Amino acid sequence: MISLDVRTRTDDDVRDVDTVDFFTRELPDLIASRGELAAPGAAELGCAPFAFSTPRGAWTLSLQEGSLRIEAGQQRATAVVALRDEELADIVNDLATPMTHVTGGTLRMERGQLGAFLDWWVVLRALVDGRPAYTSGTVTFRDRKGAPLDLRRTFTLDDDPAELAHFLAQAGFLHVTGVFTPEEMASVDADMTAAGPTYARDDGRSWWARTADGKEMAVRLQRFEQHSPTAAELLTDERFLAIGGLTDDEYVASTTVEALEKPLGVVEGISDVPWHKDCSLGRHAYRCSSLTVGISVTGADDVSGQLRVVAGSHRALVQPAFVRPEWGLPVVDLPTTTGDVTVHCSCTLHMAQPPVERPRRVMYTGFSLADPDNRARAGEAAIRRVRESSYKNVSQKPGHIAGT
Repeated sequence: MISLDVRTRTDDDVRDVDTVDFFTRELPDLIASRGELAAPGAAELGCAPFAFSTPRGAWTLSLQEGSLRIEAGQQRATAVVALRDEELADIVNDLATPMTHVTGGTLRMERGQLGAFLDWWVVLRALVDGRPAYTSGTVTFRDRKGAPLDLRRTFTLDDDPAELAHFLAQAGFLHVTGVFTPEEMASVDADMTAAGPTYARDDGRSWWARTADGKEMAVRLQRFEQHSPTAAELLTDERFLAIGGLTDDEYVASTTVEALEKPLGVVEGISDVPWHKDCSLGRHAYRCSSLTVGISVTGADDVSGQLRVVAGSHRALVQPAFVRPEWGLPVVDLPTTTGDVTVHCSCTLHMAQPPVERPRRVMYTGFSLADPDNRARAGEAAIRRVRESSYKNVSQKPGHIAGT
């Protein structure tokens, strides 16, 4: 059985967090019971004393002689982040991450840099979620026979589905060639050109960028299926649906598709998103692993905006944005031709290289895990708050940073 479902929470699990109780009782208890899951990772990251400053006091986390410690105050901390009580609760509940505050313009580092917050976020997640913080060498790659996995392997839909599923589970991504025809992609390409002028800044359904020559253009067209009969048909095509049936999970196909333009020389706006996980703004424990599917309208390589992934990062508790070379996880380029499909787990680190010679066009859609029991959404208020704050200062407001 192959499953990518790593969810451990539903929205019913969102809880109130008392700041003082968390730092004086809950966190010390977690350090005592789960410290061995976090301390080796903290040591490898070189975590220096870090403080959380809140309206109800400050507390410092540190690693001393291989063990985690917590103490009141922030005098010894080399880095300090200021969080309101509700912001701390969102971090604890996995509704937000440090990148939520970066994206929303709400990060308040009173001392030190973002990197320290990201490192200690990994430690905190290990303690709260009971997951081991990643240490180099703990993620390996094997094929179905136990031999080293060829991470540059490509597939077709005619290959054994069990092979595709195993590779996806091991590597966190797939490259499937020749899924859609050049004729289908030519139709989509024409529809993108025709649809562009129907979008406008601040319409709530597009992202915009400005290029070095001063041109402003929509670089992400949401609900593109409403403008492209071909794209709409692909969402119900058996070739697309086959991807959602590779594992033993119950996946639900998206009913929408986004069309992305990757122009040359972007100087302003969100076009090529740097290294990130699609759960980089939070909710990993509630929805991972969903599957993001990229459909290459035009081919892509190292000069035209190809996708890059960090193999195995979906199996590693690491920071949700940026890449640290000391992890030792392989970075894999995914050059594609027209009609190819890429698939990556929502918690696989990925990015797109900015095109430097040729622009790129691509569509993104995907699959989400079915709600396990359709239970009520008890945490909607907290979820709505974090989403609103995440994009308060961003002109484009995506549901999540996904699909590069």
